[in-house]
Amino acid sequence: MKKTLVLVSFLLFLFSCFTLFQKENTEDFVTYKVNPTKEIISFYWKNEKNLNFKSITNLKKWLITKNKELIFATNGGMYKKDFSPQGLYIENYIKKTSLDTIAGKGNFYLKPNGVFYITDENKAYITITEKFKYSENIKYATQSGPMLVVNDKIHDAFAKGSKNLNIRNGVGILDNGEIIFAMSKKEINFYDFATYFKNLGCKNALYLDGFVSRTYLPKENWIQTDGNFGVIIAVSKNK
Repeated sequence: MKKTLVLVSFLLFLFSCFTLFQKENTEDFVTYKVNPTKEIISFYWKNEKNLNFKSITNLKKWLITKNKELIFATNGGMYKKDFSPQGLYIENYIKKTSLDTIAGKGNFYLKPNGVFYITDENKAYITITEKFKYSENIKYATQSGPMLVVNDKIHDAFAKGSKNLNIRNGVGILDNGEIIFAMSKKEINFYDFATYFKNLGCKNALYLDGFVSRTYLPKENWIQTDGNFGVIIAVSKNK
């Protein structure tokens, strides 16, 4: 009887420690879960005047003119000096920039990199660039890199305890098809950032960008409306 009580007490202690760790860990991130079959998720780059949105403020104002309310927004991938998307970008079924399969330097080219895309059935996927297959059924797509998690495994190039710290944002997919967007509230290395997605249950996750990252999520009292981006990923609703 005593052994049973001791074991139960020990298990309760471990559970409380895990819960406390999980809570503290979660509070280090701005996290938003999206069901793409029930919510309106869109990718934005330029308006009808062919001008870059650039900031979340500009996108929010533009959506108001379309009688829509912005629920969530974050920068959606890396971009070139002219603010054009680096790598593949598809918006409303139109391929605006092509897949980048070359070798290069920088985070984008830390292979494997990958593509986050949404189909006409509002199903979301993340795949490594080498396995991506273009289809006319793809409604939105953005290429970025590196992959954070590939088939439930953290990217081989990431090291525990790395001093390569930065604000980071990324996207992952859960087994039930829901999308997880997350941005670190403080500087973090790639390994710990990837671990966060893995612990949430994402078997595949993609890095979006670093110190330029911004997130707009008023529901969690996190309101960043500035920025100077290429692509913006947003969730909105009709007023």
